[in-house]
Amino acid sequence: MKLVKYLIEFILIIFFFCLFKILRLKISSNVSCYIFQKIGPFIRKKNKIYENINIVFPKIKSEEKKKIIKNMWCNYGRTFAEYMFLDFFRKNKNSNIKVNNQFKFDELKSLKKPILFFSGHFANFELLAMTIEKNNFDVCALYRPLNNIFLNPLMEYLRIRYLCKDQIPKSIPGKSKNGTRQLLNRIKNKKNIALMIDQKVNEGIKVDLFSKKASTINIPAQLAIKHGYLLVPLEIKRIKDSNFIINIKDQINLSRQDDQYSLTKKINMELEKMILNNPEQWIWTHDRWRV
Repeated sequence: MKLVKYLIEFILIIFFFCLFKILRLKISSNVSCYIFQKIGPFIRKKNKIYENINIVFPKIKSEEKKKIIKNMWCNYGRTFAEYMFLDFFRKNKNSNIKVNNQFKFDELKSLKKPILFFSGHFANFELLAMTIEKNNFDVCALYRPLNNIFLNPLMEYLRIRYLCKDQIPKSIPGKSKNGTRQLLNRIKNKKNIALMIDQKVNEGIKVDLFSKKASTINIPAQLAIKHGYLLVPLEIKRIKDSNFIINIKDQINLSRQDDQYSLTKKINMELEKMILNNPEQWIWTHDRWRV
């Protein structure tokens, strides 16, 4: 039954991808925004979204929550449509992606240390690894494979071809450990890493996020403590339609007293700032605080 569901999803997505390619970027983005605003509430649990928003914004009014959710679905839709135009984002010289403080990329290169760039699922988060690679960093991107076995190969192809050539799947408990072996090999060679840190993980540690425990990936803290990686937050925001601003934030300070818990807490504090800064473009549908 699950395979039939995945196959239907795959066929629908291929249909829309083909349609978007015909309509071009601007129209596709607007159409997909509208579609997701209409169907989104039926494909994700509304109660979970409201629970998550209440953790972060316990005092805001109902109308403000509805606005956050509506704009979240619009961003979801625009991001979905943009998968068909990753070649445009990659090759376009007058890029729709602007880096606020480009000089920081050069400063980071001059430090001659491996870097773990991290962010969350904001705006079109997929464009972050692309931007890092386009700025001549030798980087690998860690991603979670999709459950849909028909769709996952397509998404892997798009990521490798247009976003970041070196893609490493996160190892899932009970399944292949190939991703872990690949990651260890990259760490051994001091390769830069790009990672989203805002999804619930089974193998992480429980650390506060907005004063409530959340299972959080602790790979960044381990790499900083054991392998000397710099931890650099990246913030992306959709400005209008398919135009983006990326902000390279200051690296996280690592003290001698820091362990993986205190350092992961610092990382979560950076994520908190991003969410407060840009709540309408964060994916609130993840079961983030389930422990």
